[in-house]
Amino acid sequence: MQQTGDPAWDEEEEMTTTERELADDAQWKLIQKNTFTRWANEHLKTVNKQLADLESDFSDGLRLVSLIEVLSGKKFKHVNKRPNFRTQKLENVTMVLKFLEDDEGIRIVNI
Repeated sequence: MQQTGDPAWDEEEEMTTTERELADDAQWKLIQKNTFTRWANEHLKTVNKQLADLESDFSDGLRLVSLIEVLSGKKFKHVNKRPNFRTQKLENVTMVLKFLEDDEGIRIVNI
């Protein structure tokens, strides 16, 4: 970026650059989210399940359990099948993450 010597102009140009970077980042995140959703749905098809929205559909852990069961070929034994409480939902998600780290050797970072 070239400095013009006019503080107002330089600040406006800097904001435009920042806004552009944020828009590019938001677009990239949306593409990643849509790509992962399609990929997950391809696998979940085999157990007649589907994702519409990643955040809400994975929040209770049930579809996440299904996806990991399909991918790993292993079944989870102690799943809260009707998680009504936040603690039950967290137990499902935690169980999957622990399985991935301990049994599959996949290091989970920045979740």
